[in-house]
Amino acid sequence: MKRFRETICQLSVLLICMTASINTTAQSVEQTLKQFDSKADAATANQFFAELLKAEFIDEKVTFAGSAPADSMRQQVWYWAAEWMYDRQQYETAAQYGKKALPLYHGGNDSKADCLNLLGLIYVRMGDVKNAAMYAKQCLEIDMRSGDDDRISSSMNTVAGIYMAGYQAKEAEQYVLGALKHAEKANNPARKAVIMGMASEIYHSLGNDDKALSYAEKAYQTDSMLKREPQASIRLSQKGSALLGLHRYSEAESIYRKIMPVLKASGDYHSYAIALNRMGMSLLCQEKQREAIPYYKEAAALFSKMGDIYNEMHSHRGLYESYWKLNPDSAKAELDYFDLLKDSLYSHSTADALSRYNAEFGNNQLQQENEQERKAHKRTIIICIIAIALVAACAWAALRISRRRQEQKIQELVREIENLKNTKADKAAKDDNTEQEQPAQMAEPDEDRLFLMRVIEIVNEGLPVGDYSVESVASKMNMSVQTFRRRLQSAAGESPKAYISAIQMNRASTLLTENPDMPILQVAGLCGFDETSSFSHTFKRVYGCSPKQYREQHHAASDS
Repeated sequence: MKRFRETICQLSVLLICMTASINTTAQSVEQTLKQFDSKADAATANQFFAELLKAEFIDEKVTFAGSAPADSMRQQVWYWAAEWMYDRQQYETAAQYGKKALPLYHGGNDSKADCLNLLGLIYVRMGDVKNAAMYAKQCLEIDMRSGDDDRISSSMNTVAGIYMAGYQAKEAEQYVLGALKHAEKANNPARKAVIMGMASEIYHSLGNDDKALSYAEKAYQTDSMLKREPQASIRLSQKGSALLGLHRYSEAESIYRKIMPVLKASGDYHSYAIALNRMGMSLLCQEKQREAIPYYKEAAALFSKMGDIYNEMHSHRGLYESYWKLNPDSAKAELDYFDLLKDSLYSHSTADALSRYNAEFGNNQLQQENEQERKAHKRTIIICIIAIALVAACAWAALRISRRRQEQKIQELVREIENLKNTKADKAAKDDNTEQEQPAQMAEPDEDRLFLMRVIEIVNEGLPVGDYSVESVASKMNMSVQTFRRRLQSAAGESPKAYISAIQMNRASTLLTENPDMPILQVAGLCGFDETSSFSHTFKRVYGCSPKQYREQHHAASDS
């Protein structure tokens, strides 16, 4: 027993030290950021990224030379400052940095789309539907031009979630169905599961709970097949929402009891808190008011800690309903707190959303309803709002996954490109040995494969000097841009941009594995990237790890 107490004390001290270390790192990051804001020099920028690396917020060291353009440094520092503040739930500060970084992106590219996407998410968290929609739609426009089905599906899913937050479920339906079509083309089952979950929330909001249940079950089956337990738990939570709409309250309760420990253990406290709210609702609908109270209380505390006014408000709404018969004084206190949070949320909403919100939640109307009408009305509203919140959480998760893990589609292209390179090598070997006896006759590559082999050759020649644009490659192929696009789409089934990106990643993989001592910066340059951070960001989205980790894993496998 004494040894046990000593162990507990040691663990407590360790936890305190870890917490202090995290807080110290956060203070150091933010202090360095303030220094950069007052003096945008390379030394301070490098110190900022060194602090992020130390905090394991980024995976690769980012270094600027003393001669680096000030705007280039500001763009990178301010974007990552916005990411940092968003992760710390300091949404207003995150928005300020995101808006400072945005004008420094020139033209429309993936990096600018990432910044727009981040701003959209920030404003969703702040309850500003109008600005969230504005940034998300700009991001969607860039992704639509790129022709990347995976990015398009992600952007459309985000816009759908924002329309849900603005109480425009019919508009959201159009976007989520479009997102599903593009997810099918991208052949990304993880993305499709998230979007089907979104569709479940939308149809629940539209009152079509049979359809909502069908989408939730399909999404759950997909995530279960992919062995993504936390995500599968979120899909079950969406299934529970549909069951609540179908008045199958005990089934919903059973689901939430099953998934809450999983969500809590995974560290997804936002989804866990939403599940607590829904658990409270399932109990409330079964007239188990006293049992519902602790679930709503825990959810309210978590949302308050996270700064999520939107969901905290509905935890207090649930507490108001739970206390209605048990303790009128406590019920009145919870209603007053609900109104206080509601007023705070109003200040961040558009006039149109505000008028709808008042129509649904007006306190005067609430006071005039009889008890039965009041309960029916409030339950519908709470279910709807919790559904919207989970949509926002799923959209956030989907977008984070989108930026970091787009492995399946491009890796398939990379493998095809590697096969084409091997075909070319075999053909060259055959041509060099035409007078020698061959063990078997090698088949000549067909017209499409010869075309793609030539594209790969031209792009690889242009990468080290930055001459690999679609226009340049088309010109070297003696084709117009439109003809080249059609020809490549026919031969490879992909857009030129996606195919060129796959060639870059194939070249990166080869250089990393065949040149163990080559600096990452040099690899990035030979693959057509001006900045190591941009190269590492793209590489990780494709392979799921940083270039350094990829090289280490390859050589570890070779040694074994």
